[in-house]
Formats: sequence, structure tokens, C-alpha cells
Amino acid sequence: MPVPTNLAGYYPESYHFVPKSSEYLEEGSKPENYKIEIVKEFVNHGRLLEIGPAYGSFTYLAKKAGFEVDAIEMNTRCCEFLNKVVGVNAINSDDPIAALGQSDPYDVIALWHVIEHLPDPWPTLDTICANLKPGGIVVLASPNPGSFQFNIMGCRWPHVDAPRHLMLIPMKLLAEKLESLGMKAELITTTDQGSVGWNTFGWKFFFANLSSQLYIKKVLSLTGQLVSLLFSPIEKIEGKGSAYTMVFRKDYK
Repeated sequence: MPVPTNLAGYYPESYHFVPKSSEYLEEGSKPENYKIEIVKEFVNHGRLLEIGPAYGSFTYLAKKAGFEVDAIEMNTRCCEFLNKVVGVNAINSDDPIAALGQSDPYDVIALWHVIEHLPDPWPTLDTICANLKPGGIVVLASPNPGSFQFNIMGCRWPHVDAPRHLMLIPMKLLAEKLESLGMKAELITTTDQGSVGWNTFGWKFFFANLSSQLYIKKVLSLTGQLVSLLFSPIEKIEGKGSAYTMVFRKDYK
């Protein structure tokens, strides 16, 4: 199917949560701690860019960890919060290729569940890798079309989320693309903390979406949570989870 010409219309203001105060950042970012721990396992200082940070929970943690942080974010309210409250350099743009062309190279570029939203992911990856320092890393997380859930749910899988999710990229295909750009795999997994959390999300919303009545949706969501426990042994098998996380490092040459 073609990409809708009015794609921006599928991102209403309600899609982007923006806290009312800075106090939310500390508590609200705690569930994101695993992300900065993944990054620090491979790079622990330097310049970091997050593409599509929303209001900036990970961006906040990266700054707190001592990184010099930039962000590229399409939502104006989120950008204002990033600049004024989080205190990072946020570029308001829905074109990461153009925005990257105005920056110096980075040690880390992170895209947490963003690449599936991009109409041009391959050229974006070309630009990202070109804008990494030698030894720098790109960190990506995305829904896994090879997952156990997708095989069962098909087009009803909540992670399909069309048309906001323009494409679901298989792990192998994404890895081959990055390797062709001179990047070396450091981590490819569907069993990190974040990916496992998306397993539960998938089951809860799959069942909740079976009804439009609020009370019934709540009951169905609880049912989905219980079903997720039933299938967790399968989804904890590498490659079967509903999302993956990848870290690729640029060659030092």
C-alpha cells in the first residue's frame, strides 16, 4: 500500500505525551534505564544523538550519564520540552537526513522504535552511519516481524500499527544493510528488558482491541496479560520476541 500523503494527520497532538513539569523526568525515566545501560556497555562518553525521542526520557538519562546530547524530534511541543526542560539541543524536524547534514559526527546515534516510522529507512541508515565517528555505535530497536506473536496475530498484531508503522524490517535484513555500510554487530537480541516488555504489550492490546467498550477492554487487557505469561517461555527464545534491539559499531578504519 502507498504511504498516505497526509501521514502527519495520523500523529495527532494526543499521540505525543509531554509532562507538565521537570519533576516527572526522574520518575518517568526509570523504566528506560535499561536503554542507557545498553549504550554504556559499548560507549560510555561522547556525543549522542537520539532520533525521535518524544519528550525525552532516554535523552534525559543520556545527559545525566554525562553524554553531550542532541535530539531530532518532529513534534514542536516535545522539542520545546527537550530544549527548555531536559536541557539538550533539540532540532524540530521530520527529516532526519537533512537534520543530520547540519551536525558534526556522533559517538552514539539511537533510534528506539523509530525506524519503522520512517518513509526512507535505508537512506536514513546511510546518513546515520556516515555521521558516526570511527568506533561509534548505532542503537536500534523495532518490532520483530519474525516474532511468535506476528505469526499468530497477523494484521491484528498491535505492532503493525499502520499507517504510522510504514514497514516492519526483519532482523536479518536490517543487519545485512548495516554490515554493507561497514558496521559490525555488537548486539542483536529479542530478549533484552525492553523487548520482553513489548511482548506483554502485544498480548494486552491484541485482546483489548477485540472490543470497543471500555469495561470489556479492561477485562480483555487483563486476559492478554495472563496469556503473555503462558507464552513467555516461547517468546524468551531468541528471535521469537515481539521486538528486537541491535547495536552496531562503525569500523575504526
